[in-house]
Order: sequence, then C-alpha cells, then structure tokens
Amino acid sequence: MPTTDAIKVLLRACDPALNRCRSWAVEAGLDLFGEWTARVSFGRIGGRGRTIWRAFASEESARDFVRKGLRRRRSAVRRCGVPYKVIEASPAVLPLVAEAGLQAAEVRRLTRKVWQRRATA
Repeated sequence: MPTTDAIKVLLRACDPALNRCRSWAVEAGLDLFGEWTARVSFGRIGGRGRTIWRAFASEESARDFVRKGLRRRRSAVRRCGVPYKVIEASPAVLPLVAEAGLQAAEVRRLTRKVWQRRATA
C-alpha cells in the first residue's frame, strides 16, 4: 500500500541514572528529482551527533529501511539498557512504529503543515 506521504519519526532513550540520553530521528520522502531518500540523525542528546543519507529506488525499499531501523531501536534495552520511546511521528510512520513494537510516550502526531513550518524555521 504505497503512498507518497513523508515518513518522519523522532525517538529518544533517556536514563539520567545511567547517564544515557540518546536520540534517533529519520525523515524519508521524495526529493526534488522524484527519488526516495532518507536522512537519519542519531547520537547523544546535547552532542554533535551524526547524520547519514540514503537514496532508494522505490518507496517500499525506503519503508523497509525505516522498518529495520525501528526494529534495531527496539533492541536498545538489551544493548545499552535504555528503551527508545517515540516522541514525534508523522501519520505515515505510525503503522511501522506499531509493527516494530516501540513504546509511545504521548506521541505527537504531526501533520504535514507542522513539519513544513519546522523545516522553514
């Protein structure tokens, strides 16, 4: 069921007692040339972090990339002792979040207008 809605999600894993505060965000959508791209930003909150870009041949392969990233965040408890929680999510990514089994802490469902305002600010 492919759609052309942008995929955007922000996850955070914080435990001050363990001194672990991490962030993971992904944005995927069509670029100006009509190709699917994804930008993943991750790292320690308050630090510089890292950003990677990937290009995809189809929307389905971009969704698979996001799905694998969300599944990897689900295993963070086993790897670093702190679970990731969904902070913000676009409507297009909510089925992927549910499929990955991530915990949502009062998820802010963002509409396209909100994302556009944030991008231009």
